[in-house]
Amino acid sequence: MKTEVYTLRMSRDLKEALESEARREKVSIAALLDRGARQLLQKDSAQATNDDAEQRRLHAQARKAIGKIAGVNPVRTESARSLIRERLARRHGA
Repeated sequence: MKTEVYTLRMSRDLKEALESEARREKVSIAALLDRGARQLLQKDSAQATNDDAEQRRLHAQARKAIGKIAGVNPVRTESARSLIRERLARRHGA
């Protein structure tokens, strides 16, 4: 049972197109808008599910690399700034 009311503004052209389509399908404008809103929400829900699946895939790929970076310099992170500056200076001749 429908109990909620939603008021909206739209262009005259859109309203006329909705009225015409409602007459063609022999349904009310409210029924037409209700169906359209449900279809939009279903589409968005399917897209969100696809996005969630993609995020799970990306996280799984990232987990494979986490903790895999190894080096011989145990204090590399502490000297990262100076190392980067040295490399940039060599590359750009500064």
